[in-house]
Amino acid sequence: MFRPTRRTLLRTPIAAAGAGFLAACSGPGSEPGSGPQPAIGADRFVPAGPRGYVNPSDPEVLAAERRRGSGPVRTYRVTAAETTLDLGGRSVRTWAYNGEVPGPLVRVTAGDVLDLTLSNRLPANTTLHSHGVRLRCDMDGVPDLTQRAIRPGSDFRYRFTLKHPGTYLLHSHVGMQPDRALYAPLVVDDPRERLAYDKEWILVLDDWLDGVEGSTPEGVLEQLKPGGAMDMDGMGMGSMGMGPGHGSHSPGPSTGTRPKSSKKSAGPSRVLDDSHSRMLHGMGGSVAYPHYLINGRLPTSPSVFRCRPGERIRLRIVNAGSETAFRVALGGHQMTITHTDGYPVKHKGTDALLVGMAERYDVLITAKDGFFPLVALPEGKKGRALAVLRTDKGKNLPAPDVRPDELDGKTVPARRLLPDDSVALRERHPDREMRIRITGGMKKYDWGFDHRPYSVQQRHPIRAGERVRLTLINATDMWHPMHLHGHTFAVRGLDGVGARKDTALVLPHRKLVIDFDADNPGLWMLHCHNQYHSESGMMTVLGYKK
Repeated sequence: MFRPTRRTLLRTPIAAAGAGFLAACSGPGSEPGSGPQPAIGADRFVPAGPRGYVNPSDPEVLAAERRRGSGPVRTYRVTAAETTLDLGGRSVRTWAYNGEVPGPLVRVTAGDVLDLTLSNRLPANTTLHSHGVRLRCDMDGVPDLTQRAIRPGSDFRYRFTLKHPGTYLLHSHVGMQPDRALYAPLVVDDPRERLAYDKEWILVLDDWLDGVEGSTPEGVLEQLKPGGAMDMDGMGMGSMGMGPGHGSHSPGPSTGTRPKSSKKSAGPSRVLDDSHSRMLHGMGGSVAYPHYLINGRLPTSPSVFRCRPGERIRLRIVNAGSETAFRVALGGHQMTITHTDGYPVKHKGTDALLVGMAERYDVLITAKDGFFPLVALPEGKKGRALAVLRTDKGKNLPAPDVRPDELDGKTVPARRLLPDDSVALRERHPDREMRIRITGGMKKYDWGFDHRPYSVQQRHPIRAGERVRLTLINATDMWHPMHLHGHTFAVRGLDGVGARKDTALVLPHRKLVIDFDADNPGLWMLHCHNQYHSESGMMTVLGYKK
């Protein structure tokens, strides 16, 4: 057993099917490939909204970036384009990064500068968001808030320092695009890694419907809305984002059965009306996906990771799905949780994990001899995703509908994880306390905060240097994975300040209390990472006051 270096990990096959290549790697001062690339800060974007707030490229933002330092430059180029993907025996027409699912693995070391050029060859505007990364605001990838959306045929150069190691996720932040293949894993290695392991396995989970029997994410969103469509070409999230019709929603909570939409959409109905999950205290979700994937593969043709018996394997598990929480277990093995959302925790043994959309977990396992199913069960839905860990030389595979006993064993929720001492947020009396209600329901499909749909001009004020305590009160019958951009927060529980995260589940009619330090000036989204909820209005903005 040894402590792998970054060089070793790059040599090790990580079995993220189609998800790993280093486009280029060069020293300070390197330039990306050809194409229009405006100099950083040369075209500063100022969003619509009230005055008196720190804008995405203001001096406060640039000063915070300088404090992060500047190490070696790691250069990548990613192209977003229409393509045909093979999901393991099933071909679909969709949108993807570099023609792969997941997209190309982007890998750097903490302290490096990531210089990533996104080339938009889609028929619509797009952006790239580095989910979970504490980065400079004008590189956050939120159209109309931190940058102008990237038009078809144009490029945008994202350049920022990655200070904190961990497992992260790159994805589009425009409309329903993340429910295609516009996502990719991002790994920031720790130069002082304390974990000892032999190999690493990156597992990207996804729920899939695009291109299946004519279905599209936009069409399914229309199926979920009562009474027809909203204009999808207006303000808010770019050309495939939210439209001005959001203002027509009636205020107030709504529950009960959703009336059928009078707007026709392509493909069969994907509306799920009879979902239930004990772990999620209610409905598992509203969308019946035809397929669930691990590393872009169907259960009938799973991705296979090979190692030797007795080797210690680090699993980096990423939920890139748009509307599905997964219960994850490896048959015949117990997992030791070491990180959540990129930050280390006090090690905890578990049989299974519950992973909400955009959450990430790192775990360690010691490989037994044979072949073993790693199953991701969609909570409250039918079907499953499958990958295989193999130490023998055989070719037999588990049945596609395999269900290891570990799925019904011990599951440790994130709220019971304790932070490693090295990243624990110190106890401090909050300087500002905020309460935001999560509102809406299936009947009107009017998801929002405090009965209001998203507007780019919204601001919840905070000030640099404050300790902020945010209480999210879920007044709905659904669960919501809540994500805060540009920061990590500590989940508060019975033990006080808990694990550091950037995305956390709020169960129906419960509340989530989080603490974070306002140490990254700019305008930052707070939103539900259920893509269908966020695109229906469940987004808002926390803004730093000047």
